[in-house]
Amino acid sequence: MFLALVRRDLSLIARSPAIWMPVMFFVLVAALFPFAIGPDARLLTRIAPGVVWVAALLAALLPVETLLAPDMDDGTIDQLMVRGIALEIVCAARICAHWLGFSLPLLAALPVAGVLLGVEPAVGWQLALALLAGTPALASLAVMAAALTASLRGGGALAGLIILPLALPVLIFGVGADAPGALRLLMAASLVALAIGPFAAAAALRPD
Repeated sequence: MFLALVRRDLSLIARSPAIWMPVMFFVLVAALFPFAIGPDARLLTRIAPGVVWVAALLAALLPVETLLAPDMDDGTIDQLMVRGIALEIVCAARICAHWLGFSLPLLAALPVAGVLLGVEPAVGWQLALALLAGTPALASLAVMAAALTASLRGGGALAGLIILPLALPVLIFGVGADAPGALRLLMAASLVALAIGPFAAAAALRPD
């Protein structure tokens, strides 16, 4: 059932006209930032990991209003509950599908962003590994925020306020992934977020 839900969610993401929005946003941030910083290549290279991670976080937030609210509005969540499917499984599948839907395209676009930001190949590989380890946490936080704001009109702005403070450890460990032990702490943060995410999102969706 979990795999069936993941396949369903991925098919919905693939049919969405906004499927390329996170990648386009990610690349546009990488393209525009050098113009804002100026010709200082050393400064740009030094702050490039932070730019990449902030862009990845905001890219994860872009589809937050469509992660759960449409299924709440059309009764899909209620139908799954009537069939005896636990909300935790539904939310876990949505986290997995959201991660695959936004993180893998971001990783594919990372070389382009790296060239625009002047990132060395060795640093680019470290960034890719850090994103692979940390984006599951961003996906989990995005689904939790989507569940908390699913019944609110214009909940995307509120979702950002919910996620940003919770994502700080992921951003800190992700930007400093080249430091000893930082990558392990990043993976631990992702595991904690993945362990808590389905239950927190299901609790927010469950009717009183």
